[in-house]
Amino acid sequence: MASLRLTRPTLEVIKVLQASTADNPAWGLKICEETDLGSGTVYPILERLVEAGWATRYEETGDHPGRPKRYYYELTAVGQRAVRQARERKPRFFGMHAATEGARREHR
Repeated sequence: MASLRLTRPTLEVIKVLQASTADNPAWGLKICEETDLGSGTVYPILERLVEAGWATRYEETGDHPGRPKRYYYELTAVGQRAVRQARERKPRFFGMHAATEGARREHR
């Protein structure tokens, strides 16, 4: 499994991918809007995720009049496993620092 630097922007993109569903898939502009990141940040992150095997990209099918076709992105099983492992190793990167600190205090 390829390793990626889990920067804040990368984690924000991953969060959007995790929240996407078949009925509500993630595509580039949507990811930019939901993460409040520019396309110059989001698209290179998506490419790295795809190259590492953490995500897959597929083309929109059907009609899309008046706009270019979309490319949808979703986490692969490899990507989901990598995110789970990263969350276990470094929970503070996933906004879980306070919860793990509280658990540590209870065990003392």
